[in-house]
Amino acid sequence: MKIGIIGGSGLYNLKELEKEEKIQIDTPFGKPSSDFLTGEVHNIPVVFIPRHGVGHVLLPTEIPFRANIWGLKKLGVSHLISVGAVGSLKEEIKPGHMVFPDQFIDLTRHRNSTFFGNGVVGHVQFGDPVCSMLCEKLLQSAQKIKATTHLGGTYICMEGPAFSSRAESLLYRSWGADVIGMTNAQEAKLAREAEMAFASIALATDYDCWHVSESEVNVEDIIKVMHENVETARRIIVETLKNLPLDFPNSQQDSLKFALITEKSKIPQKTKNDLELLLSKYLD
Repeated sequence: MKIGIIGGSGLYNLKELEKEEKIQIDTPFGKPSSDFLTGEVHNIPVVFIPRHGVGHVLLPTEIPFRANIWGLKKLGVSHLISVGAVGSLKEEIKPGHMVFPDQFIDLTRHRNSTFFGNGVVGHVQFGDPVCSMLCEKLLQSAQKIKATTHLGGTYICMEGPAFSSRAESLLYRSWGADVIGMTNAQEAKLAREAEMAFASIALATDYDCWHVSESEVNVEDIIKVMHENVETARRIIVETLKNLPLDFPNSQQDSLKFALITEKSKIPQKTKNDLELLLSKYLD
């Protein structure tokens, strides 16, 4: 077992990481957001990467999602925890609360969310995007440190970088969605194709713009709440790793077993080479 952690807005490192080593990886999908940091937390092997790069220099649409997930896979990650700020679409999810979403609606338009293509076709099952076992461990840790939590819920993934219009925000509420962010859908989809168990900690920072009794969302207010949320998320992760057994199962270790459709003989050699890390056990 090796745990991957993708840090979102405000979470740019993990100070509890011991035996830290910085690793640079080039991938078939370009350069990742930054170098990877490897090490251990409570004797659990960990790989960390900040999705927006060091200093928060990448827009959500500019994030090299495929390179990040491919690099994590290359470094042996089997379980992936994604941390990110979100807007709340429900009254009961207040700024400062922790949400563990289990569904996604992907409204992005300008991103590549799959490793497939270039001569190979595959379709993974995605009905349940989140590993319930990993999510439960995160929830238990959050409750132990007395964070206010919400288990389950739908995450709207929007393109950004502008926040929602009020009409959009009200539409998403009418769908019954719980939170809105700009990054998680791609990470969840690519993690599934990379056969990683995936879970998300969504940090509610604001009420988007639907909440008429609140002022319209702005970056300054978000940052204030975000700093408190990030510290809570960090404590949740550390507590989870402290209590995670080394033989914790990977619920998605065979998620590509029935996904490939293309005849092996028809897959171009370059594509085979690029995807060997993901597909080798199915192409032998």
